[in-house]
Amino acid sequence: MSSDPFPRRTLMLGILALSGCGFAPIYGAGNGMREQVTFESDASVAGFQLNERLEERMGFSATPQYVLRTTINYQERAAAITSEGDTARLNIIGSADWVLTDLSNGAQVETGTVEGFTSYSAIGSTIATQSTRDDALGRLAILLADRIVSRLLVVDLASPA
Repeated sequence: MSSDPFPRRTLMLGILALSGCGFAPIYGAGNGMREQVTFESDASVAGFQLNERLEERMGFSATPQYVLRTTINYQERAAAITSEGDTARLNIIGSADWVLTDLSNGAQVETGTVEGFTSYSAIGSTIATQSTRDDALGRLAILLADRIVSRLLVVDLASPA
């Protein structure tokens, strides 16, 4: 009698079933859009950080087949107010609209919008508050870039949008 609740036979049958269904790792060689995309974004620090993260995740392309254009929008809202009425913490709520375009024919392959938020502390000196705000914007740009990459990884390039 076996005490193993998940028998080896079940595992082997599962692996065999996956190999027969066309399963392929999303980051596999020659798979998806890795190193096939160039990135364009806002001429802002957040846009630069978004592009930097996209390139880090999807790779640099010397000869791109696609261009990903993004636009970041964000607003700040008070998240915590002291008893004196001063804002102690702020939320930065942001979104990024993106369009993936095929460079060979100019056709839109996919579009979308991703959203996210981050917070920062407004307690301290003006310089400290500005530094935490800049850091929060950087975190927001990374969050939005990661969400865009998650969407791009499942885009089916074989079928038109």
